Amino acid sequence: MSFIKAFGWTAAAGAALALAGCGSAPIPLAKNFELTSQYKVRSAGHWELLSRDVVAQTRATLEKSGYAAGTPLHVLAPAQPSAFDLGFRDFLITELVQGGATVHQNPGAVLEVTYNTQLVRHNSDRPHFIPGQFTMLAAGVMAAYGLRHEHLDTQLLATLGLTTALDYANSVNSGGPTNTEMILTTTVTRAGQYVARKTDVYYLENADTPLFLRPAHYRAVNMKVVSQ
Repeated sequence: MSFIKAFGWTAAAGAALALAGCGSAPIPLAKNFELTSQYKVRSAGHWELLSRDVVAQTRATLEKSGYAAGTPLHVLAPAQPSAFDLGFRDFLITELVQGGATVHQNPGAVLEVTYNTQLVRHNSDRPHFIPGQFTMLAAGVMAAYGLRHEHLDTQLLATLGLTTALDYANSVNSGGPTNTEMILTTTVTRAGQYVARKTDVYYLENADTPLFLRPAHYRAVNMKVVSQ
């Protein structure tokens, strides 16, 4: 009887130690972020949509900072521009001019607009995850572009009733996530001081990567592949 009692105490102590061990780990546990959506750039027409959004938000930021709508701007292209860089600059200038902004061809304007792209290549698998059939996006996730850092007013909150049917259709039609992403940052400066800045992330089709690589980088990549 004493043996059974002793065994019981030993088992209880072991269970207690096991439970205590559940509260610690040698490294942090992996955890998924909340459900989000990200646009994929698949055509030159999408470049125009990107420029339209950048111009709208940049001009709104400048207005909040006290700059008049007619403040002269100059849009500067990156050194050794990619095909995307050249097209995006043209779209930016067109959107600015059509919106009534004062854009100078030569440097020396009050405000200078620059932009930069960074390509990110993931080697891990890209799971094509789609939520369950009746999952709702009412947990505070907006399936809308460019609103991650913006105030959500009552009109935007009304769109939180999107269901998985919309997620499913959008995900399938987009072709799913890819291994390549682009970080696009647009900056407005005055005399070396940041005045406005916007950064967004987009998926790119893996096969379209050369359109976003600058010539020097593209040649280096080709040489590396040939040498193998």
